[in-house]
Amino acid sequence: MASTLPDPRPTMLTRPDGSPIRALVVDDEAYLSDLLRMALSLEGWEARTAANGQEALNLVREFEPDVVVLDIMMPHLDGREVLHRLRGAENDVPVLFLTAKDAVQDRIAGISAGADDYVTKPFNLEEVLARLRGMVRRHVAAGTGVDSRLHVGDLVLDEETYEVERAGTPIHLTAKEFELLRCLMRNERRVLSKAQILDRVWSYDFGGRSSVVELYISYLRKKIDALGEPMIRTVRGVGYTIRSA
Repeated sequence: MASTLPDPRPTMLTRPDGSPIRALVVDDEAYLSDLLRMALSLEGWEARTAANGQEALNLVREFEPDVVVLDIMMPHLDGREVLHRLRGAENDVPVLFLTAKDAVQDRIAGISAGADDYVTKPFNLEEVLARLRGMVRRHVAAGTGVDSRLHVGDLVLDEETYEVERAGTPIHLTAKEFELLRCLMRNERRVLSKAQILDRVWSYDFGGRSSVVELYISYLRKKIDALGEPMIRTVRGVGYTIRSA
């Protein structure tokens, strides 16, 4: 008897009423805030940006975001003060601190101040998106039945547990292989160029050669395609895609 496979397309995160998730990105570096805004828009979320702390507080009241990406090091009103005022007003919106400070004491201070998570610059875009999805699931979508797993045919990737399996067989991936596979699966059937993959998996300021993408694609093929019909496809002159065998 043929088994029934789950829906291969990941469920889009939404608010409980079905409207788009709202995200606010606060950073005085316009390039970074625009990058995150565009990436979140591709997730189907409604994203806005603020360039300073006071603008952020005003937008929180007006926009009522479901999650906030907050830079710590800003002039005048820094991220910690913004968070202090939010929590003082009994606003428990999930906050992801984004900062160039990477010392352990800085991380502890950020979490102690009431932040839900902490990522340092330069950041990995796909990692930031994954963390934001997890925060939204916990705080907004807990009662909507949202699945943390991505499905493409018989290939399953769990974003919460970092487990991957194909047809029930576990697949052990390195951290970078996992991020590359997640990027492909979240864009099932969509062809991604090497430049797009570098931006999303190796971070926005990666200065290496695109050959690293070819190398890691070959690693994934050896581990995934060895368990069944090939799923990772090369579209010559364009890029790579993944689709159900």
